[in-house]
Amino acid sequence: MISLAHAQTAAPATPGFADFLPLIIIFILFWFMLIRPQMKRAKEQKKMLGELAKGDEVVTASGQLGKIAKIGEQYVSLEIADGVITHVQKQSIQTLLPKGTIKGL
Repeated sequence: MISLAHAQTAAPATPGFADFLPLIIIFILFWFMLIRPQMKRAKEQKKMLGELAKGDEVVTASGQLGKIAKIGEQYVSLEIADGVITHVQKQSIQTLLPKGTIKGL
């Protein structure tokens, strides 16, 4: 009556370049959109920290605004008001401001 249909066995798929192409494209986009800009910012931050000098006006990561009174290896003395000096880690300095910014506030 009805003969049984036997399915053919599928040939094993060999992974090729086309199978990995979407993964490679995602990695390239990830590199150019996230990793590369972050490395560039880190390089600029390191350069800025190396060029700090006494009298520079800076903003720390916590938002403190002040003038550098003394620079050490790892710490910076920051004058936040007349006669008020705080000590912060050098890495916490986020932004170097133009001269005269504090007086303008």
